[in-house]
Amino acid sequence: MRVFYLLKQGLLVLLLFSAFMVKAQTGSVSGKVLDETGQPLPGASLIVKGTTRSTSTDANGNFKLAGLTNGSIVLAASFIGYQTLEKSVNVPGTTTITFQLVPDAQKLNEVVVIGYGTSEKKNLTGSITTVGSKDFQKGTITTPEQLIQGKVAGVNIITNSGQPGVGSTIRVRGGASLNASNDPLIVIDGVPFSGKSIDNAPSPLSLINPNDIETFTVLKDANATAIYGSRASNGVILITTKKGGSGDPIINFSTNNSIATVAKKVDVLSADQIRSFVNANPNATYDVGKTFVSLLGKSNTDWQDEIFQNAFSTDNNLSVAGKFHGVPYRVSAGYLDQQGLLITDRFNRATGAITVSPRLFTDHLKIDLSLKGTLTESRFANDNNNAIAASLQFDPTQSVTANNQFGNYFEWLRADGTLNPNAPRNPVAQVVLRDNSGNAARSFGNARFDYSFHFLPELHANLNLGYDISKGYGSIFVPAFAATSFSTNGSATQSLSTSNNKVSEFYLNYAKDVASIRSRFDVTAGYGYYDNAKTNYSFDEYSATGVVRTTAKFPFSVDRNKLLSYYGRLVYTLADKYILSGTMRADASSRFGEENRWGYFPSVGFTWRIIGENFLKESKAVSDLKLRLSYGETGNKDGDTIGDYSYLAKYYANSNTGQYQIGNTFYDYYAPSQYDPDLKWETTSTYNAGLDYGFFKGRIYGALDVYYKKTKDLLATVNIPVGTNFNNTLTTNVGNMDVRGAEFSLNFAAIKTEDISWDFGFNVAYNQRKVTNLTLNPDPGSKQGAGDISGGTGITIKYNAVNQIPGSFFVYKQVYDGTGKPLEGVYEDLNKDGVVNSSDQYFYKSPDPKVTFGFNSAFSYKKWTISTVLRANLGNYVYDNISSNYGIRNNILSAAGLINNAGVDFLNTNFTNSQYLSDYYVKNASFLKMDNLGLAYDAGKLFKNSNTNLRITANCQNVFVITNYKGVDPELTDGIDFKLYPRPRTYTLGLNVGF
Repeated sequence: MRVFYLLKQGLLVLLLFSAFMVKAQTGSVSGKVLDETGQPLPGASLIVKGTTRSTSTDANGNFKLAGLTNGSIVLAASFIGYQTLEKSVNVPGTTTITFQLVPDAQKLNEVVVIGYGTSEKKNLTGSITTVGSKDFQKGTITTPEQLIQGKVAGVNIITNSGQPGVGSTIRVRGGASLNASNDPLIVIDGVPFSGKSIDNAPSPLSLINPNDIETFTVLKDANATAIYGSRASNGVILITTKKGGSGDPIINFSTNNSIATVAKKVDVLSADQIRSFVNANPNATYDVGKTFVSLLGKSNTDWQDEIFQNAFSTDNNLSVAGKFHGVPYRVSAGYLDQQGLLITDRFNRATGAITVSPRLFTDHLKIDLSLKGTLTESRFANDNNNAIAASLQFDPTQSVTANNQFGNYFEWLRADGTLNPNAPRNPVAQVVLRDNSGNAARSFGNARFDYSFHFLPELHANLNLGYDISKGYGSIFVPAFAATSFSTNGSATQSLSTSNNKVSEFYLNYAKDVASIRSRFDVTAGYGYYDNAKTNYSFDEYSATGVVRTTAKFPFSVDRNKLLSYYGRLVYTLADKYILSGTMRADASSRFGEENRWGYFPSVGFTWRIIGENFLKESKAVSDLKLRLSYGETGNKDGDTIGDYSYLAKYYANSNTGQYQIGNTFYDYYAPSQYDPDLKWETTSTYNAGLDYGFFKGRIYGALDVYYKKTKDLLATVNIPVGTNFNNTLTTNVGNMDVRGAEFSLNFAAIKTEDISWDFGFNVAYNQRKVTNLTLNPDPGSKQGAGDISGGTGITIKYNAVNQIPGSFFVYKQVYDGTGKPLEGVYEDLNKDGVVNSSDQYFYKSPDPKVTFGFNSAFSYKKWTISTVLRANLGNYVYDNISSNYGIRNNILSAAGLINNAGVDFLNTNFTNSQYLSDYYVKNASFLKMDNLGLAYDAGKLFKNSNTNLRITANCQNVFVITNYKGVDPELTDGIDFKLYPRPRTYTLGLNVGF
């Protein structure tokens, strides 16, 4: 913790020093920029027309411009999505001024970030959505993607669990692959962000401070993403971070302090219910003459209460932005201390960021330098959430502690006093006695140079040099007396990995308006080189007593891949109404052999700005109408199953049991891995049609999109005949998949008065995936395992199969009695052959939601604002593995000589034995969630003659869930409910001070 304290103090000193370095100036103009409701607009831009003098507002909407020339000036205020407002100011006569901006229709003139450049929103040919900081989710936000959860149609973001710092599963239009990655490409300030896991960090994105982010831009269709080529099949998310100001320093401090609670526990039998059940079966024995009644304890232990806690978090951020000797800068620091719901779980993060943006050669050369760094310390409470699983199964009649040699934690023992190997381990002991501590460090940044040629200012040369490096290191210690590893005298292990990713990009852009033919040409051509390397270090493993258990064969291993790219784009605009764009990218990856190394990814798009036609120009009802059509191809080469150099045979050392002896020395055998010399890219073709609309001067606006995606040459690991390669499985290109969908968004400014405003946004998306081929030779009956369950050995419940949704459940059809209770082991004979066997299994439902909804609303009255965000999924199903695994008689009265607990669903089934493959356990998990409910008060100036402003916020996250599913949470990333770390209900109080 000392390193965090020193870093925090050092950054604080640096920020304050930066603030006082700025020389005081006179002749200043200060003021405030408000939105249409009277609320402050942080980050609004102000510029003195005809000059380069500019600044931006702080978190409370305040600004100050100093060193102005005496006389009359025109000051213009602007903000993304609002109309620019100009006011005349007399210097030094006028010293304070207030701007109140109004929304700009559908933000048609808003400049949005696209791949390798920017564009006005009205000229876009692809499906692109931008979310700014004003619309982010509020409260305790620890990873960036949570900021836009529920905000973008077709983008589904599921927080993986309630663990502090954990990441999310992000799906843009459902994903386009089966076995390769379905994650979108994330680009931060022009640097492709490595989404690969970092050892000893909860998630890669946990090393990014959300407070530093200004906007998210989501590129969804191939016309928007194809310029990123081989990494763009699953969409692209462009993140722009906050930049420097342009005047006197603006200091902003925010603090959010929260309490997280368990929103819902798994409903299991109580101690009294277990006693009643055991006493109702007094003759039940686990050995000769030994009854289960004798095993009952005298306690009433709620094991979930024992391992969970109310968790406190504090998130503090300080920033200074301004201009120093004409150079805009921003310096920021953040510190997060977050407890987890599991006792001993903790996540600490210290971040720092510096951006400077000098302009040289009379603004012909623009330089943006960015440097960000993060240090994290984590205590991971449990291995793979096994303590959570044990808390659901452990006998509630037993106490937490006992007088024994296992740390005085109660454990199930045999008659001879040794541990019962078939019993679950004490949940509290699993958390407390396992010290899994990890540290991670990450730094990323870049230098971007944009030069506008003096002799041809329409021509720009852009150079981007970036890096992303990280290091994760940690240790796990389990004492010798711990029951979880008693037979091995505990364990002591350590881990270390580093990654080093570099990016070099250069492109030329030429944009020219030719008035004589009412045309505009925008041409981009560029080159990129990307070098990604990860090194994993190996260490000897020890017992807790210091005895070497296993010896590392190699000190380290390196995974490395490179990508070489050429790309180009042409955008032609005619009469400001007809826009045609085309892109092409060529990528060469070291993951493929020379014959298949290059992939080519074209796209074309057309936009008709119908609003520009004469018959709509004077319309008072229609303020925007635009038709978009596009087609493009993108690729995929990433994923855990797709290793580096998979087209080559690699040799691995066998285990210690596979050695040969020469003299007194033992040597390892080396065996080759399977490989496919013809391995190549996955390719996804996408068709998209979209309509952007707006009515009544932008009071109502939104978009409608329909799309079709087809992926071919799926990267998959399939079974192959024995003897045809060096294994019986092979990663190769086999199979096709189709995706169809539609998206709709609506934004409505319902009330706009001086004191009251009410805005809301709504989005809905339909997405349907289907596998069309899975084999080298078409086979309509082929299927591929996609998800196993806990309990029975090697039981697969989810499959990818032809003409099915990926990951569909493959089960028997349950038969019920007259009262609606399931009959144990009785299933329908679906093929009517008189025998119920595996031929009667059928595909029934899937975890994929058919429809997703997002809703957000903000109501303001004077200085008060209340806001909310809701999300809903329809048609998603969950397999209840808790009930199928624990909810049987033979689990509660275990033949291993112990008593276990079960979910309350056991009272409905009364099954004696497990019925894992019954469709009874596939449950409808459709839901409506209120993600966020917030109240904010803008207190304004703290002192009469001071620019210090205060804003107070209160938020509740995970407010409620409406669902028919009886489990702890219906929203699961894989559709199998077993040992989910519960997502907390969090209450946050925040303060924001700007001066």
